[in-house]
Amino acid sequence: MKKTYKVVYEKNAIKSLRKLDVKQRKYIFQFIKNKLNNTENPRQMGKALKGNLKEYWRYRVGDYRLIAEINDEEIRIIIFEVGHRKDIYNK
Repeated sequence: MKKTYKVVYEKNAIKSLRKLDVKQRKYIFQFIKNKLNNTENPRQMGKALKGNLKEYWRYRVGDYRLIAEINDEEIRIIIFEVGHRKDIYNK
């Protein structure tokens, strides 16, 4: 049986998603549903971050970025932050 990853949202990510307009939010949720949820290899869609964020991964969804942690023990992708690419790394 193959292991597939489940997506989990942190409070901060939910708060950020609520601030987006409906069209953008729908686009991001569609990406998560189609590309991340139930994937066998979450690293193929994302990119490892560097420096002080090196334990996190980023997923590019248009002009927006999802910052996530991939937890292999629990087979989960934990989304911490969602934001526009010009703002996301400055937090």
